Amino acid sequence: MAQPRQYDQPGAPARWRRQGGAEANAIGRSRGGLTSKVHLVVDALGLPVAFQVTGGQQHDSRSALALIAKVEPSCLLGDKAYDADAIRDDLKARDAMAVIPPKVNRKAPAPFDKDLYKARVLVECTINLLKQARRFATRYEKTLRNYAAVVAIGCALLWLRI
Repeated sequence: MAQPRQYDQPGAPARWRRQGGAEANAIGRSRGGLTSKVHLVVDALGLPVAFQVTGGQQHDSRSALALIAKVEPSCLLGDKAYDADAIRDDLKARDAMAVIPPKVNRKAPAPFDKDLYKARVLVECTINLLKQARRFATRYEKTLRNYAAVVAIGCALLWLRI
């Protein structure tokens, strides 16, 4: 038999905002477990200009076109993961030079400037500076909105050189 006070309390609160699960919060499976990737565009001085957070399993080239659309590059330095015809065509349409080494399996490898490609170390150094913040490196935030805010604060601190 039910207790008389059992039904006088309201049920579970109705959630108007749902968090959306792992995919909506850019958490994906990678070799190391559940991770996220931060894709970053930096300028010639190594300062972040645009970023995007995706799941750990997503390939780098899938978010490249969206990031290129946010900025107007005159030259794009990228690693072999960005060697795709769609990215090269988009850069050619924007009159930007693509400094991307070709993949090994490409039938007609495109030439690239090896001396200019050495400047890509600025991207790696910028990510290293961001990863000095423990909150950025380990992703304590559960939602994508909060983690993107941490990334934005880290990028702003790099601009301020604090």
